[in-house]
Amino acid sequence: MPNSPNRSETVKSPAGSPFFIGEERHSDRLGDQRTPSTSSPSVSRPSTAGTNGPFSSPAGKNIDPSSRVHVPEIPSRVSIAARVDIPRVASYYGSRPSNLPSRNSSGLRVRESFAAPPSRPLTANSTVPSLTQKRATRMRSTLLDDPSTIEKPWISKKDPYGRVAYFLTYGVAFLGILASAARCYFGYKSVPTIKGNLCMVLDEEFNTDTDTIFGSGGNWFREIELGGFGNGEFEMTTSSSNNSYVQDGYLYITPTLTSDIIGMDNVLNGYTFNLTDCTYNDTNPEALPGGNNSSTTDANAYYQACGAVSNSTSGTVINPVQSARISTRNSASIRYGRVEVRAKLPRGDWLWPAIWMLPVNNTYGAWPLSGEIDIMEARGNARSYPNQGIDYVRGSLNWGPLSFLNAYYKTFGWWTQRRTDYGETFHTYVLEWTPSFLRIYVDSRLNYMLQLSFNEPFFNRGNFPPVVENGSTPIVLQNPWVNGTNATPFDQSFYLILDLAVGGTSGWFPDNVGSKPWLDGSNIATRQFTAAQDQWYPTWGSNGESSSFIIDYVKMWQLC
Repeated sequence: MPNSPNRSETVKSPAGSPFFIGEERHSDRLGDQRTPSTSSPSVSRPSTAGTNGPFSSPAGKNIDPSSRVHVPEIPSRVSIAARVDIPRVASYYGSRPSNLPSRNSSGLRVRESFAAPPSRPLTANSTVPSLTQKRATRMRSTLLDDPSTIEKPWISKKDPYGRVAYFLTYGVAFLGILASAARCYFGYKSVPTIKGNLCMVLDEEFNTDTDTIFGSGGNWFREIELGGFGNGEFEMTTSSSNNSYVQDGYLYITPTLTSDIIGMDNVLNGYTFNLTDCTYNDTNPEALPGGNNSSTTDANAYYQACGAVSNSTSGTVINPVQSARISTRNSASIRYGRVEVRAKLPRGDWLWPAIWMLPVNNTYGAWPLSGEIDIMEARGNARSYPNQGIDYVRGSLNWGPLSFLNAYYKTFGWWTQRRTDYGETFHTYVLEWTPSFLRIYVDSRLNYMLQLSFNEPFFNRGNFPPVVENGSTPIVLQNPWVNGTNATPFDQSFYLILDLAVGGTSGWFPDNVGSKPWLDGSNIATRQFTAAQDQWYPTWGSNGESSSFIIDYVKMWQLC
Protein backbone atom coordinates (compact mmCIF):
# COMPACT_ATOMS: atom_id res chain seq x y z
CA MET A 1 0.00 0.00 0.00
CA PRO A 2 1.41 3.53 -0.77
CA ASN A 3 2.52 5.65 2.13
CA SER A 4 0.28 8.37 3.51
CA PRO A 5 2.64 10.91 5.01
CA ASN A 6 -0.21 13.09 6.17
CA ARG A 7 -1.81 10.28 8.17
CA SER A 8 -0.68 8.95 11.36
CA GLU A 9 -2.40 6.53 13.70
CA THR A 10 -2.23 5.89 17.29
CA VAL A 11 -0.61 2.56 18.05
CA LYS A 12 -0.95 0.88 21.38
CA SER A 13 2.20 -0.65 22.66
CA PRO A 14 2.35 -4.40 22.61
CA ALA A 15 1.17 -6.06 25.76
CA GLY A 16 4.44 -7.90 26.05
CA SER A 17 6.70 -4.77 25.77
CA PRO A 18 7.93 -3.53 29.13
CA PHE A 19 8.61 0.01 27.85
CA PHE A 20 5.12 1.00 26.83
CA ILE A 21 2.96 -0.13 29.73
CA GLY A 22 0.06 2.32 30.11
CA GLU A 23 1.29 4.41 27.10
CA GLU A 24 0.54 4.97 23.42
CA ARG A 25 2.89 5.96 20.53
CA HIS A 26 2.54 7.33 17.01
CA SER A 27 3.96 5.46 14.08
CA ASP A 28 3.88 6.28 10.45
CA ARG A 29 1.76 3.99 8.54
CA LEU A 30 3.71 2.78 5.57
CA GLY A 31 1.16 0.27 4.62
CA ASP A 32 -1.53 -2.02 5.91
CA GLN A 33 1.14 -4.31 7.39
CA ARG A 34 1.96 -3.52 11.01
CA THR A 35 5.45 -4.16 12.28
CA PRO A 36 5.62 -5.70 15.71
CA SER A 37 7.08 -3.38 18.28
CA THR A 38 9.45 -5.99 19.53
CA SER A 39 11.34 -6.06 16.22
CA SER A 40 10.71 -2.54 14.82
CA PRO A 41 13.92 -0.46 14.35
CA SER A 42 11.94 2.70 15.16
CA VAL A 43 11.59 1.70 18.76
CA SER A 44 14.48 3.01 20.81
CA ARG A 45 15.93 1.25 23.83
CA PRO A 46 16.44 3.39 26.86
CA SER A 47 19.94 4.14 27.91
CA THR A 48 20.91 3.53 31.46
CA ALA A 49 23.41 6.35 31.43
CA GLY A 50 20.98 9.21 30.97
CA THR A 51 18.16 8.10 33.18
CA ASN A 52 17.34 9.18 36.64
CA GLY A 53 16.09 5.84 37.73
CA PRO A 54 14.30 2.78 36.68
CA PHE A 55 10.98 4.67 36.54
CA SER A 56 12.20 7.39 34.10
CA SER A 57 10.52 7.81 30.70
CA PRO A 58 12.21 5.86 27.93
CA ALA A 59 14.69 7.78 25.84
CA GLY A 60 15.41 7.74 22.11
CA LYS A 61 11.89 8.77 21.00
CA ASN A 62 10.27 12.20 21.24
CA ILE A 63 6.70 11.81 22.23
CA ASP A 64 4.36 14.74 22.32
CA PRO A 65 2.72 14.76 25.71
CA SER A 66 -0.40 16.34 24.24
CA SER A 67 -0.83 13.44 21.88
CA ARG A 68 -0.99 10.91 24.61
CA VAL A 69 -4.27 9.33 25.40
CA HIS A 70 -5.11 9.55 29.06
CA VAL A 71 -5.16 6.14 30.66
CA PRO A 72 -6.48 5.70 34.15
CA GLU A 73 -4.00 4.78 36.75
CA ILE A 74 -4.23 1.05 37.20
CA PRO A 75 -2.10 -0.78 39.67
CA SER A 76 0.46 -2.66 37.66
CA ARG A 77 0.53 -6.40 37.74
CA VAL A 78 4.03 -6.45 36.31
CA SER A 79 7.11 -6.73 38.44
CA ILE A 80 9.49 -3.87 38.96
CA ALA A 81 11.84 -5.43 36.49
CA ALA A 82 9.34 -4.69 33.74
CA ARG A 83 10.02 -0.91 34.07
CA VAL A 84 13.68 -1.18 33.36
CA ASP A 85 15.80 -3.19 31.08
CA ILE A 86 16.59 -5.90 33.60
CA PRO A 87 17.10 -9.34 32.17
CA ARG A 88 14.00 -11.40 32.82
CA VAL A 89 14.33 -15.04 33.66
CA ALA A 90 11.29 -17.31 33.81
CA SER A 91 10.75 -18.72 37.24
CA TYR A 92 8.59 -21.47 38.71
CA TYR A 93 7.29 -18.95 41.17
CA GLY A 94 5.11 -16.74 38.99
CA SER A 95 2.25 -14.39 39.60
CA ARG A 96 -1.20 -15.84 39.95
CA PRO A 97 -3.74 -14.97 37.30
CA SER A 98 -5.79 -11.92 38.16
CA ASN A 99 -9.42 -12.20 38.97
CA LEU A 100 -10.05 -8.43 38.74
CA PRO A 101 -13.01 -7.26 36.69
CA SER A 102 -12.59 -5.34 33.45
CA ARG A 103 -11.13 -1.85 33.93
CA ASN A 104 -13.51 -0.38 31.36
CA SER A 105 -16.50 -1.07 33.61
CA SER A 106 -18.17 1.94 35.08
CA GLY A 107 -18.37 0.24 38.42
CA LEU A 108 -14.65 -0.50 38.44
CA ARG A 109 -13.78 1.23 41.68
CA VAL A 110 -16.75 -0.26 43.47
CA ARG A 111 -15.84 -3.77 42.43
CA GLU A 112 -12.18 -3.24 43.19
CA SER A 113 -13.02 -3.10 46.85
CA PHE A 114 -14.20 -6.69 46.69
CA ALA A 115 -11.71 -8.03 44.16
CA ALA A 116 -8.70 -10.08 45.12
CA PRO A 117 -5.50 -8.05 45.50
CA PRO A 118 -3.17 -7.95 42.51
CA SER A 119 -0.76 -10.79 42.21
CA ARG A 120 2.76 -10.01 43.11
CA PRO A 121 5.85 -11.87 42.10
CA LEU A 122 7.73 -13.72 44.73
CA THR A 123 11.08 -12.75 43.20
CA ALA A 124 12.38 -9.62 41.57
CA ASN A 125 13.06 -11.40 38.31
CA SER A 126 9.83 -13.36 37.85
CA THR A 127 7.12 -12.18 35.49
CA VAL A 128 5.39 -15.22 34.02
CA PRO A 129 4.74 -18.56 35.78
CA SER A 130 6.89 -21.28 34.41
CA LEU A 131 5.12 -24.21 32.82
CA THR A 132 7.92 -26.52 33.87
CA GLN A 133 7.30 -28.06 37.30
CA LYS A 134 10.13 -28.78 39.59
CA ARG A 135 10.78 -32.46 39.90
CA ALA A 136 10.57 -33.81 43.42
CA THR A 137 13.73 -35.18 44.90
CA ARG A 138 13.68 -38.96 44.92
CA MET A 139 13.77 -40.54 48.30
CA ARG A 140 16.79 -42.51 49.17
CA SER A 141 16.21 -46.23 48.71
CA THR A 142 16.63 -48.60 51.63
CA LEU A 143 16.82 -51.62 49.38
CA LEU A 144 19.72 -53.78 50.28
CA ASP A 145 22.28 -54.46 47.61
CA ASP A 146 22.67 -58.00 48.82
CA PRO A 147 19.75 -59.36 50.92
CA SER A 148 21.81 -62.34 51.91
CA THR A 149 23.83 -60.13 54.21
CA ILE A 150 20.90 -59.97 56.69
CA GLU A 151 21.42 -62.28 59.55
CA LYS A 152 18.57 -64.73 60.32
CA PRO A 153 19.57 -66.56 63.45
CA TRP A 154 16.19 -68.27 63.78
CA ILE A 155 16.83 -70.33 60.67
CA SER A 156 20.37 -71.21 61.40
CA LYS A 157 19.14 -73.70 64.03
CA LYS A 158 15.59 -75.10 64.11
CA ASP A 159 13.69 -74.70 67.34
CA PRO A 160 12.39 -78.10 68.50
CA TYR A 161 9.53 -76.45 70.35
CA GLY A 162 8.24 -75.02 67.08
CA ARG A 163 7.60 -78.49 65.71
CA VAL A 164 5.99 -79.52 69.00
CA ALA A 165 3.71 -76.47 68.91
CA TYR A 166 2.76 -77.23 65.29
CA PHE A 167 1.70 -80.81 65.96
CA LEU A 168 0.13 -79.91 69.28
CA THR A 169 -2.08 -77.23 67.73
CA TYR A 170 -3.36 -79.38 64.89
CA GLY A 171 -3.55 -82.43 67.11
CA VAL A 172 -5.79 -80.72 69.63
CA ALA A 173 -7.99 -79.36 66.83
CA PHE A 174 -8.32 -82.85 65.37
CA LEU A 175 -9.17 -84.33 68.77
CA GLY A 176 -11.83 -81.63 69.21
CA ILE A 177 -13.43 -82.60 65.92
CA LEU A 178 -13.40 -86.28 66.90
CA ALA A 179 -14.88 -85.49 70.32
CA SER A 180 -17.65 -83.40 68.77
CA ALA A 181 -18.51 -86.13 66.31
CA ALA A 182 -18.53 -88.72 69.10
CA ARG A 183 -20.77 -86.57 71.26
CA CYS A 184 -23.24 -86.07 68.40
CA TYR A 185 -23.25 -89.78 67.63
CA PHE A 186 -23.72 -91.02 71.18
CA GLY A 187 -26.23 -88.26 71.85
CA TYR A 188 -28.23 -89.41 68.85
CA LYS A 189 -27.99 -93.05 69.94
CA SER A 190 -29.01 -92.20 73.49
CA VAL A 191 -32.35 -90.70 72.43
CA PRO A 192 -34.88 -93.42 73.21
CA THR A 193 -37.02 -94.72 70.39
CA ILE A 194 -39.74 -97.30 70.21
CA LYS A 195 -38.26 -100.71 69.55
CA GLY A 196 -40.46 -103.37 68.02
CA ASN A 197 -43.61 -103.31 65.96
CA LEU A 198 -46.56 -100.95 66.30
CA CYS A 199 -50.04 -102.20 65.53
CA MET A 200 -52.76 -99.73 64.54
CA VAL A 201 -55.55 -99.54 67.10
CA LEU A 202 -57.40 -96.38 65.98
CA ASP A 203 -57.24 -94.41 62.75
CA GLU A 204 -59.86 -91.68 62.86
CA GLU A 205 -59.98 -89.18 59.99
CA PHE A 206 -63.52 -87.85 60.75
CA ASN A 207 -64.65 -88.43 57.19
CA THR A 208 -68.11 -89.65 58.17
CA ASP A 209 -71.09 -87.83 59.66
CA THR A 210 -71.66 -86.92 63.28
CA ASP A 211 -74.13 -89.72 64.03
CA THR A 212 -71.68 -92.34 62.79
CA ILE A 213 -68.83 -90.91 64.83
CA PHE A 214 -70.81 -90.85 68.07
CA GLY A 215 -73.25 -93.66 67.35
CA SER A 216 -73.30 -97.12 68.81
CA GLY A 217 -70.71 -98.36 66.34
CA GLY A 218 -68.59 -95.20 66.45
CA ASN A 219 -65.19 -94.73 68.02
CA TRP A 220 -66.15 -91.85 70.30
CA PHE A 221 -68.17 -91.71 73.48
CA ARG A 222 -69.66 -88.45 74.79
CA GLU A 223 -69.17 -88.03 78.52
CA ILE A 224 -72.04 -85.94 79.90
CA GLU A 225 -71.76 -84.24 83.30
CA LEU A 226 -71.88 -80.85 85.01
CA GLY A 227 -70.11 -81.63 88.28
CA GLY A 228 -66.74 -80.13 87.29
CA PHE A 229 -64.86 -83.43 86.77
CA GLY A 230 -62.87 -83.00 89.97
CA ASN A 231 -61.39 -79.65 88.85
CA GLY A 232 -64.33 -77.38 89.68
CA GLU A 233 -64.78 -76.62 85.98
CA PHE A 234 -67.54 -74.16 85.06
CA GLU A 235 -68.84 -75.87 81.91
CA MET A 236 -71.27 -78.73 81.51
CA THR A 237 -70.55 -81.33 78.85
CA THR A 238 -73.47 -82.28 76.65
CA SER A 239 -74.48 -84.63 73.86
CA SER A 240 -75.71 -81.71 71.75
CA SER A 241 -74.49 -81.39 68.18
CA ASN A 242 -73.97 -77.69 68.97
CA ASN A 243 -71.01 -78.65 71.11
CA SER A 244 -69.49 -81.65 69.31
CA TYR A 245 -69.94 -82.30 65.60
CA VAL A 246 -68.12 -83.25 62.40
CA GLN A 247 -67.82 -80.82 59.52
CA ASP A 248 -65.68 -80.91 56.36
CA GLY A 249 -63.51 -83.73 57.70
CA TYR A 250 -62.83 -82.08 61.07
CA LEU A 251 -64.16 -82.72 64.55
CA TYR A 252 -65.32 -79.56 66.32
CA ILE A 253 -65.67 -79.15 70.08
CA THR A 254 -67.37 -75.77 70.46
CA PRO A 255 -68.36 -73.96 73.67
CA THR A 256 -71.74 -72.17 73.79
CA LEU A 257 -73.57 -70.09 76.40
CA THR A 258 -76.23 -71.69 78.58
CA SER A 259 -78.00 -68.33 78.72
CA ASP A 260 -78.71 -68.66 74.99
CA ILE A 261 -80.97 -71.60 75.85
CA ILE A 262 -82.55 -70.82 79.22
CA GLY A 263 -81.80 -67.10 79.62
CA MET A 264 -79.44 -65.34 81.99
CA ASP A 265 -82.10 -64.85 84.69
CA ASN A 266 -82.61 -68.60 84.98
CA VAL A 267 -78.87 -69.18 85.04
CA LEU A 268 -78.60 -66.94 88.10
CA ASN A 269 -81.72 -67.77 90.09
CA GLY A 270 -84.75 -70.01 90.44
CA TYR A 271 -84.07 -72.70 87.87
CA THR A 272 -83.39 -76.43 88.00
CA PHE A 273 -81.34 -78.00 85.22
CA ASN A 274 -81.02 -81.78 84.78
CA LEU A 275 -78.91 -83.77 82.37
CA THR A 276 -81.20 -86.63 81.53
CA ASP A 277 -78.50 -88.48 79.61
CA CYS A 278 -75.84 -88.04 82.29
CA THR A 279 -73.05 -90.62 82.07
CA TYR A 280 -71.62 -90.26 85.57
CA ASN A 281 -72.33 -93.87 86.51
CA ASP A 282 -70.61 -95.06 83.33
CA THR A 283 -67.48 -93.03 83.87
CA ASN A 284 -67.31 -93.56 87.64
CA PRO A 285 -68.01 -97.23 88.30
CA GLU A 286 -66.58 -96.91 91.79
CA ALA A 287 -69.69 -94.86 92.71
CA LEU A 288 -71.95 -97.84 92.06
CA PRO A 289 -72.67 -100.58 94.56
CA GLY A 290 -69.60 -102.75 94.85
CA GLY A 291 -67.28 -99.96 93.88
CA ASN A 292 -64.64 -99.12 96.48
CA ASN A 293 -66.04 -101.97 98.61
CA SER A 294 -69.32 -100.07 98.98
CA SER A 295 -72.75 -101.68 98.84
CA THR A 296 -74.61 -98.45 98.04
CA THR A 297 -74.66 -95.86 95.29
CA ASP A 298 -73.05 -92.50 95.95
CA ALA A 299 -76.27 -90.60 95.32
CA ASN A 300 -74.88 -87.22 96.39
CA ALA A 301 -72.06 -87.43 93.86
CA TYR A 302 -74.51 -88.47 91.18
CA TYR A 303 -76.84 -85.52 91.80
CA GLN A 304 -73.97 -83.06 91.80
CA ALA A 305 -72.73 -84.46 88.50
CA CYS A 306 -76.09 -84.63 86.73
CA GLY A 307 -78.14 -81.65 87.95
CA ALA A 308 -77.91 -78.09 89.22
CA VAL A 309 -80.17 -75.48 90.84
CA SER A 310 -79.64 -71.73 90.61
CA ASN A 311 -80.26 -69.73 93.76
CA SER A 312 -79.19 -66.16 94.28
CA THR A 313 -79.32 -66.55 98.07
CA SER A 314 -76.95 -69.49 98.28
CA GLY A 315 -74.86 -68.23 95.36
CA THR A 316 -75.35 -71.31 93.18
CA VAL A 317 -75.85 -70.98 89.43
CA ILE A 318 -76.46 -73.19 86.43
CA ASN A 319 -73.19 -73.86 84.63
CA PRO A 320 -72.87 -70.81 82.33
CA VAL A 321 -71.12 -72.65 79.45
CA GLN A 322 -71.92 -75.83 77.53
CA SER A 323 -69.11 -77.81 75.90
CA ALA A 324 -68.10 -81.41 75.14
CA ARG A 325 -65.82 -84.16 76.35
CA ILE A 326 -65.35 -87.25 74.20
CA SER A 327 -63.28 -90.39 74.75
CA THR A 328 -62.36 -93.82 73.39
CA ARG A 329 -63.30 -95.50 76.68
CA ASN A 330 -65.49 -98.06 74.96
CA SER A 331 -63.54 -98.48 71.71
CA ALA A 332 -59.75 -98.14 71.92
CA SER A 333 -56.97 -98.21 74.50
CA ILE A 334 -53.26 -99.03 74.51
CA ARG A 335 -50.65 -100.31 76.92
CA TYR A 336 -47.44 -98.86 75.53
CA GLY A 337 -47.33 -97.58 71.99
CA ARG A 338 -47.89 -94.26 70.21
CA VAL A 339 -50.66 -91.66 70.06
CA GLU A 340 -50.80 -88.90 67.45
CA VAL A 341 -53.39 -86.09 67.32
CA ARG A 342 -53.38 -83.18 64.86
CA ALA A 343 -55.41 -80.25 66.14
CA LYS A 344 -55.85 -76.48 66.26
CA LEU A 345 -56.40 -74.92 69.67
CA PRO A 346 -59.24 -72.54 70.58
CA ARG A 347 -58.80 -68.85 71.33
CA GLY A 348 -60.57 -67.19 74.22
CA ASP A 349 -60.08 -66.31 77.87
CA TRP A 350 -60.30 -69.18 80.36
CA LEU A 351 -60.67 -71.90 77.72
CA TRP A 352 -58.83 -75.11 78.66
CA PRO A 353 -58.31 -77.59 75.77
CA ALA A 354 -56.72 -80.96 76.55
CA ILE A 355 -55.62 -84.22 74.93
CA TRP A 356 -55.05 -86.76 77.69
CA MET A 357 -55.38 -90.35 78.86
CA LEU A 358 -56.84 -92.17 81.85
CA PRO A 359 -56.49 -95.85 82.86
CA VAL A 360 -59.21 -98.20 81.76
CA ASN A 361 -59.16 -99.73 85.24
CA ASN A 362 -57.97 -98.05 88.40
CA THR A 363 -55.61 -100.90 89.13
CA TYR A 364 -53.69 -99.08 91.86
CA GLY A 365 -56.54 -97.00 93.24
CA ALA A 366 -58.53 -93.88 92.44
CA TRP A 367 -56.94 -90.83 90.82
CA PRO A 368 -54.05 -90.10 90.94
CA LEU A 369 -52.83 -93.48 92.25
CA SER A 370 -53.40 -95.16 88.87
CA GLY A 371 -51.91 -92.27 86.93
CA GLU A 372 -52.90 -89.78 84.22
CA ILE A 373 -51.05 -88.93 81.00
CA ASP A 374 -51.54 -85.37 79.70
CA ILE A 375 -50.36 -85.29 76.10
CA MET A 376 -51.37 -81.64 75.66
CA GLU A 377 -52.92 -78.99 77.87
CA ALA A 378 -53.16 -75.29 77.07
CA ARG A 379 -54.88 -72.04 77.92
CA GLY A 380 -56.89 -70.10 75.35
CA ASN A 381 -55.86 -66.75 76.79
CA ALA A 382 -53.90 -64.39 74.56
CA ARG A 383 -50.11 -64.37 74.33
CA SER A 384 -50.04 -61.46 76.77
CA TYR A 385 -51.44 -63.66 79.54
CA PRO A 386 -48.68 -63.80 82.21
CA ASN A 387 -49.12 -67.49 83.07
CA GLN A 388 -48.50 -69.06 79.63
CA GLY A 389 -51.27 -68.30 77.17
CA ILE A 390 -52.12 -69.86 73.82
CA ASP A 391 -48.48 -69.72 72.69
CA TYR A 392 -47.62 -72.51 75.20
CA VAL A 393 -48.54 -76.19 75.32
CA ARG A 394 -47.72 -78.48 78.22
CA GLY A 395 -47.29 -82.22 78.73
CA SER A 396 -47.23 -83.95 82.10
CA LEU A 397 -47.85 -87.04 84.19
CA ASN A 398 -50.13 -87.04 87.23
CA TRP A 399 -49.36 -89.59 89.91
CA GLY A 400 -49.17 -89.86 93.69
CA PRO A 401 -49.86 -92.13 96.69
CA LEU A 402 -52.85 -90.08 97.90
CA SER A 403 -55.65 -88.10 96.27
CA PHE A 404 -54.29 -84.83 97.68
CA LEU A 405 -50.63 -85.69 97.07
CA ASN A 406 -50.13 -85.33 93.33
CA ALA A 407 -46.47 -85.26 92.26
CA TYR A 408 -47.11 -83.89 88.76
CA TYR A 409 -44.67 -81.04 89.45
CA LYS A 410 -41.80 -83.55 89.11
CA THR A 411 -42.88 -84.75 85.67
CA PHE A 412 -44.04 -81.93 83.43
CA GLY A 413 -42.70 -79.64 80.73
CA TRP A 414 -43.83 -77.31 77.95
CA TRP A 415 -43.01 -75.98 74.51
CA THR A 416 -43.68 -72.50 73.16
CA GLN A 417 -44.09 -70.70 69.85
CA ARG A 418 -41.88 -67.62 69.51
CA ARG A 419 -43.69 -65.60 66.86
CA THR A 420 -47.12 -67.16 66.61
CA ASP A 421 -49.39 -69.41 68.71
CA TYR A 422 -51.08 -72.79 68.65
CA GLY A 423 -54.43 -71.33 67.66
CA GLU A 424 -53.06 -70.03 64.37
CA THR A 425 -52.84 -73.36 62.55
CA PHE A 426 -52.80 -77.12 63.10
CA HIS A 427 -50.07 -78.86 65.08
CA THR A 428 -49.37 -82.53 65.78
CA TYR A 429 -49.17 -83.73 69.39
CA VAL A 430 -47.46 -87.07 69.94
CA LEU A 431 -46.99 -89.55 72.79
CA GLU A 432 -44.33 -92.29 72.59
CA TRP A 433 -44.62 -94.76 75.45
CA THR A 434 -42.66 -97.93 76.19
CA PRO A 435 -41.74 -99.93 79.31
CA SER A 436 -38.46 -98.00 79.47
CA PHE A 437 -39.38 -94.40 78.62
CA LEU A 438 -42.15 -91.91 77.86
CA ARG A 439 -41.81 -88.94 75.51
CA ILE A 440 -44.34 -86.18 74.68
CA TYR A 441 -43.63 -83.69 71.90
CA VAL A 442 -45.24 -81.36 69.39
CA ASP A 443 -44.59 -81.52 65.61
CA SER A 444 -41.02 -82.88 65.92
CA ARG A 445 -39.18 -85.17 68.31
CA LEU A 446 -36.84 -82.25 68.90
CA ASN A 447 -39.73 -80.20 70.33
CA TYR A 448 -40.36 -82.44 73.31
CA MET A 449 -42.35 -81.21 76.26
CA LEU A 450 -41.51 -84.18 78.45
CA GLN A 451 -39.00 -87.00 78.20
CA LEU A 452 -38.86 -89.41 81.10
CA SER A 453 -36.84 -92.58 81.51
CA PHE A 454 -38.33 -95.24 83.77
CA ASN A 455 -35.05 -95.83 85.56
CA GLU A 456 -36.36 -95.81 89.13
CA PRO A 457 -39.64 -96.54 90.92
CA PHE A 458 -42.10 -93.66 91.03
CA PHE A 459 -42.38 -93.83 94.79
CA ASN A 460 -38.64 -93.18 95.06
CA ARG A 461 -38.87 -90.52 92.37
CA GLY A 462 -41.50 -88.66 94.40
CA ASN A 463 -39.28 -88.49 97.48
CA PHE A 464 -42.41 -88.43 99.64
CA PRO A 465 -42.27 -87.90 103.40
CA PRO A 466 -42.98 -90.91 105.59
CA VAL A 467 -45.89 -89.15 107.32
CA VAL A 468 -48.31 -86.53 105.97
CA GLU A 469 -51.27 -84.75 107.52
CA ASN A 470 -54.77 -84.60 106.11
CA GLY A 471 -56.11 -81.68 108.11
CA SER A 472 -55.18 -82.64 111.66
CA THR A 473 -54.96 -86.37 111.03
CA PRO A 474 -51.47 -87.81 110.43
CA ILE A 475 -51.21 -90.44 107.74
CA VAL A 476 -48.33 -92.86 107.33
CA LEU A 477 -47.57 -93.14 103.64
CA GLN A 478 -47.63 -96.54 102.05
CA ASN A 479 -46.20 -97.34 98.64
CA PRO A 480 -49.20 -98.24 96.45
CA TRP A 481 -46.89 -99.53 93.69
CA VAL A 482 -44.71 -101.72 95.85
CA ASN A 483 -45.23 -104.79 93.65
CA GLY A 484 -44.96 -102.92 90.36
CA THR A 485 -42.16 -102.05 87.94
CA ASN A 486 -40.25 -98.84 87.38
CA ALA A 487 -43.03 -97.81 84.98
CA THR A 488 -45.84 -98.34 87.51
CA PRO A 489 -48.50 -96.89 87.55
CA PHE A 490 -47.94 -96.26 83.81
CA ASP A 491 -47.83 -99.96 82.99
CA GLN A 492 -51.53 -100.55 82.28
CA SER A 493 -53.99 -99.78 79.49
CA PHE A 494 -55.04 -96.15 79.01
CA TYR A 495 -57.76 -94.68 76.80
CA LEU A 496 -57.83 -91.27 75.08
CA ILE A 497 -59.88 -88.19 76.00
CA LEU A 498 -60.43 -84.96 74.02
CA ASP A 499 -62.20 -82.14 75.82
CA LEU A 500 -62.61 -78.38 76.07
CA ALA A 501 -63.07 -77.21 79.65
CA VAL A 502 -63.81 -73.66 80.84
CA GLY A 503 -62.28 -72.18 83.99
CA GLY A 504 -62.06 -74.18 87.20
CA THR A 505 -60.83 -74.04 90.77
CA SER A 506 -57.95 -76.50 90.52
CA GLY A 507 -55.27 -73.83 90.12
CA TRP A 508 -54.78 -74.23 86.36
CA PHE A 509 -55.68 -70.54 86.18
CA PRO A 510 -53.87 -68.96 89.18
CA ASP A 511 -55.63 -66.34 91.27
CA ASN A 512 -54.97 -62.65 90.61
CA VAL A 513 -53.33 -63.32 87.23
CA GLY A 514 -54.64 -61.88 83.96
CA SER A 515 -57.73 -60.17 85.44
CA LYS A 516 -59.14 -63.49 86.61
CA PRO A 517 -62.71 -62.74 87.75
CA TRP A 518 -63.03 -65.47 90.41
CA LEU A 519 -61.10 -66.94 93.34
CA ASP A 520 -60.42 -70.65 93.55
CA GLY A 521 -61.22 -70.80 97.24
CA SER A 522 -64.54 -69.00 96.93
CA ASN A 523 -67.83 -70.88 97.47
CA ILE A 524 -69.39 -68.84 94.69
CA ALA A 525 -66.55 -69.09 92.15
CA THR A 526 -68.89 -70.19 89.35
CA ARG A 527 -71.21 -67.27 90.08
CA GLN A 528 -68.27 -64.83 90.00
CA PHE A 529 -67.23 -66.22 86.64
CA THR A 530 -70.79 -65.95 85.30
CA ALA A 531 -71.11 -62.34 86.43
CA ALA A 532 -68.06 -61.44 84.30
CA GLN A 533 -69.51 -62.92 81.12
CA ASP A 534 -69.43 -59.54 79.36
CA GLN A 535 -65.65 -59.48 79.89
CA TRP A 536 -64.54 -62.95 78.77
CA TYR A 537 -67.14 -63.91 76.17
CA PRO A 538 -66.11 -61.24 73.58
CA THR A 539 -62.60 -62.77 73.53
CA TRP A 540 -64.04 -66.01 72.11
CA GLY A 541 -64.86 -64.48 68.75
CA SER A 542 -68.17 -63.94 67.04
CA ASN A 543 -68.35 -66.90 64.62
CA GLY A 544 -67.79 -69.79 67.04
CA GLU A 545 -64.91 -71.27 65.03
CA SER A 546 -62.25 -69.18 66.76
CA SER A 547 -63.21 -70.64 70.14
CA SER A 548 -63.55 -74.21 68.82
CA PHE A 549 -61.13 -77.03 69.52
CA ILE A 550 -60.69 -78.47 65.99
CA ILE A 551 -59.24 -81.96 65.48
CA ASP A 552 -58.01 -83.13 62.08
CA TYR A 553 -57.21 -86.76 62.88
CA VAL A 554 -56.45 -89.16 65.74
CA LYS A 555 -54.19 -92.23 65.46
CA MET A 556 -53.30 -94.82 68.11
CA TRP A 557 -50.80 -97.69 67.85
CA GLN A 558 -50.23 -100.52 70.30
CA LEU A 559 -46.75 -101.88 70.93
CA CYS A 560 -47.00 -105.45 69.70
